Amino acid sequence: WEMPEMSGLELLQWMRQQPEYEKVPFIMITSRGDKDHVVEAIREGVSEYLGKPFSAEGLSLKVLKVMGSTLKQAMASSGRSAEPVSKSDPFMESASLLTGKAAKPAEPSARASSASGKAGVTPSKTSAMLRFGESKMNTRVRDVTLTEARLLARSDQAFPPVLAPAVVDIETGEGKMARLNGYVHQLHAVDKRPDSEFVSVTVRFVDEDADKLEDLSRFIARFRTGQ
Repeated sequence: WEMPEMSGLELLQWMRQQPEYEKVPFIMITSRGDKDHVVEAIREGVSEYLGKPFSAEGLSLKVLKVMGSTLKQAMASSGRSAEPVSKSDPFMESASLLTGKAAKPAEPSARASSASGKAGVTPSKTSAMLRFGESKMNTRVRDVTLTEARLLARSDQAFPPVLAPAVVDIETGEGKMARLNGYVHQLHAVDKRPDSEFVSVTVRFVDEDADKLEDLSRFIARFRTGQ
């Protein structure tokens, strides 16, 4: 956010006005984590928001998220992994320059090791309630940002249609419940077969309530660190 000559917000506004940069991912890195700045950045089209101080791993995860398959394909074509696990990985070294810390190789957890040998999806322990019309659905949170949530639901439930209004209820901690208004953006089976056990549901948020976004940003930070 804070830069010489112009602010990060001014740069973001300029980029979103240029056709060639309109859809370029933009990560705002700032010490300004208050709700007003978060809301303002979202309104101007920020892709992700990263507060200071941050780790090399935290930055690399944000970049991997906004770049998605494009970055993974580029890394694969160069013979490297897109996962930030190697100290010699130039991607992690670049992140370390920004954080001022040496990148440490990630130690595989017991859960990750056991899951690596299994096919399919392992849902997170974070649950969320998806409400639509007169119905509701129990789900697990696969991923969440300030603009959308990707939920995992068992396929033996009734699903909302694409573009249907929906509300995601997530417990954000300390007994608080965020009720996030949005719409169903995407539905797809997790497995490539007709008897897929799970269905992925992507809900895009339409809320601009500052208090909700502040609670959600704290929840995202805990979700990313597994707390």
